[in-house]
Amino acid sequence: IFWVFFSPNLLNENARELFSLKNQQCECEARAGPGTGPHPRQPMRRKNLEFEPLSTTALILEDRPANLPAKSEEEAQRHRQEYNEMVAGAKRREMKEAQRKKKQMKERYRQEENIAHAMVIWNTEILPNWESMNTRRVRELWWQGLPPSVRGKVWSLAIGNELNITPELYEIFLSRAKEKWRSFNETSSVSENEDCGASLADRESSLDLIKLDIFRTFPSLYIFQKGGPYHDLLHSVLGAYTCYRPDVGYVQGMSFIAAVLILNLEEADAFIAFANLLNKPCQMAFFRVDHDLMLKYFAAFEVFFEENLPKLFQHFQNNSLTPDFYLIDWIFTLYSKSLPLDVACRVWDLFCRDGEEALFRTGLGILRLYQDVLLQMDFIHSAQFLSRLPENTPAHTLFTCIANTQMLSNNRRWNQVKTDCTRVLLAY
Repeated sequence: IFWVFFSPNLLNENARELFSLKNQQCECEARAGPGTGPHPRQPMRRKNLEFEPLSTTALILEDRPANLPAKSEEEAQRHRQEYNEMVAGAKRREMKEAQRKKKQMKERYRQEENIAHAMVIWNTEILPNWESMNTRRVRELWWQGLPPSVRGKVWSLAIGNELNITPELYEIFLSRAKEKWRSFNETSSVSENEDCGASLADRESSLDLIKLDIFRTFPSLYIFQKGGPYHDLLHSVLGAYTCYRPDVGYVQGMSFIAAVLILNLEEADAFIAFANLLNKPCQMAFFRVDHDLMLKYFAAFEVFFEENLPKLFQHFQNNSLTPDFYLIDWIFTLYSKSLPLDVACRVWDLFCRDGEEALFRTGLGILRLYQDVLLQMDFIHSAQFLSRLPENTPAHTLFTCIANTQMLSNNRRWNQVKTDCTRVLLAY
């Protein structure tokens, strides 16, 4: 017996099974001939049944089998109404989905046209005249996001090469790193103060961390994991850096920065940009875990936090949620671990344009974006949320929040506030 209350899948299964059994019974009786069975019966027929029901909507409009009470006119009318409502609802959903896809496609075409137009401007006007192109027009174009085809070149120019690293110097440190890896793998012992100048414990720790971090670097892309096309390349850049800067060594989070550069630059250029980027004051303070300098950055950040988001700032204060609980991971990886890769690259664009200020402005933009959610959370849930941001963080909305964040406090810009915070901390 079929009722409209059954689920469509279960109903289809039961319907098919029943019709199959009835057909088998009819075939057996036909082969046996009339009168051979103890109780020969005529096969039961369904009234007006010209097809096998495929769903509950079909059964709604079906008359019941002859051996069951017929539907009342009221019930039949109700079933027709339900059917019509289901069809109308399905059409509305299809229409809504079609409109969404059309809008999405239109936006994609618009973005592609903008990127193509911007690429021409960058290649023909800006890059050939880089030294004289620090204009308002260029900065506005930069804010919109760099075209992927010129992103690596612009990053390299913006980061610079104050360390005067050459591709040949990279090859030297890469060879040294490979020799150390071979020696470590063969003997598991390396004398102290040799070549890279780091202790055995430091080198062993760096080797283990590099291997572990590479495995955890953009795991969803599967290109940096063992066997992936960029695994050895990332391993080489990180290994060469540990020999180039044994005083810093390898620190967790570096693999994300190196990986983003590798995706946009050739190997030697990626290493040059990587080493110079980590040599910036902010990155060096965090990667060398200079507590005094880190406190200075946190204090300056809180000044602008209170100016821009006083309600959320007070909420964090009441819950003892200090910036170190979320900023360290964001700064260590330059947001490439916390945000979707395409969004993180746009943050990097802003960082290369405005320097370290952009990193803390981005942090405030994230807090502004999720302010309403965070105001409802306690310490534990806020810290967990900020350490694992939603994977679908919208780029347009985030950059609107970043744009609405003012980095001016009592007519003081970021660097002046940071300097004043240093004086205050020294006074304590």
